[in-house]
Amino acid sequence: MRKLTAFEIEKKRHKLEELKKIERHPIYVLLDNVRSVYNVGSIFRTSDAALIKKLFLTGYTPHPPRKDIEKTALGAIESVPWEYHKNPIDPIKLLKLENVKIVALEITDESIPYYEIKPEDFPLCLIVGNEITGITEEVLSMCDLSIEIPQFGIKHSLNVAVAYGIAVFELVKIYRESHQTSVK
Repeated sequence: MRKLTAFEIEKKRHKLEELKKIERHPIYVLLDNVRSVYNVGSIFRTSDAALIKKLFLTGYTPHPPRKDIEKTALGAIESVPWEYHKNPIDPIKLLKLENVKIVALEITDESIPYYEIKPEDFPLCLIVGNEITGITEEVLSMCDLSIEIPQFGIKHSLNVAVAYGIAVFELVKIYRESHQTSVK
């Protein structure tokens, strides 16, 4: 086993100009009042790796242009389609009109494990909430379902960017396995 060089890794990756032609996974993401610029930058970077369709930054979520987000995102601000909306309800209403299922990453009385999403749940929009208070009640009331990551220790949650990474890559896996997609 040999670690690949940065040049070898780069040769295997898509170029920025190619991304406009590539079919993205039918996963939208909405950040509901995420407060940390570092979490936002990390979520941009993970969103690039997961090849999501679009990232919506809403409420008081920090958004580009900001050097601290850009530093953590490592260029993903350019490769991930994104929009900022003051009110998270606006993009949710538009997505619902397009028959996109709205999925909260939140512990609720009806949440299911994140790995139980069904292929027929796509396209979907994964909603990620504030680091302390989670998803607002107004946004949660618009969700079609809620998923959670089981916790086995004494804490009841993970860092928002970590939880997002776990959830979004499981969603990508479920989608790709069920659709035998050619997205690479």
